[in-house]
This record gives sequence, C-alpha cells and structure tokens, in this order.
Amino acid sequence: MDMESTIMALIIFAGEARSESMEALRAARNREWLKVDALLAAASDAARQAHRIQTQLIGADEGVGKIPVNLIMVHAQDHLMNAMLCRELVEEIIVLYREIDTLKHPGEACGQKP
Repeated sequence: MDMESTIMALIIFAGEARSESMEALRAARNREWLKVDALLAAASDAARQAHRIQTQLIGADEGVGKIPVNLIMVHAQDHLMNAMLCRELVEEIIVLYREIDTLKHPGEACGQKP
C-alpha cells in the first residue's frame, strides 16, 4: 500500500463528499429537488469510498501501531469526520427545506421549481 497516495485519496474523497453535500444544500434553497437528490447520492458515494480507504488503513494497522500516525494522517481523518458530520447535518436541513416547501406550495409535489 502506497501510504501517501492512499492518504491523499482519503482526503480527496472526503473533500468531495463535503462539497457535494454543501452543493445539495444550495440546491435545496432553490427548490431544485432532483438536483438535491443527485448531489446527496454523489456525496454518499464519495463518503463510501473515503470510508473504504479508512477501513483499509485500520485493517493494515491491525490495532498495534503498524502504520505511523503523522500530521497528514490526522489531517485526512479530520477531513473524513468533517465530511460525515456535514452530510448528516445537510440531510437534516434539507428535510426542513422540503417541509417548508410543502407548506408554502401545498398543491405541488416536492419537485423542480415551477
């Protein structure tokens, strides 16, 4: 396992998950519900890939310190945890946006803007 490339991939996928989540939140503000769903799916996919890498690192370490922990490793873990928290909060906020949209536009399904 090339440690530097592995850690950089973790950072990239985590950053992508966070970015897609925030873009979904912006789409929700504009009532672009199909785009919201697509962006959340993309965020989930990127988060899954990041989590897979994290799991590989944990497995390689075997809980005995085989993998040295350095600043870039800590940075990568920070990115992943922030991305996961961001996505969870964004999902909750989007639920609220959908509820508000339903109340404001009761005759419309929660679809694209008219």
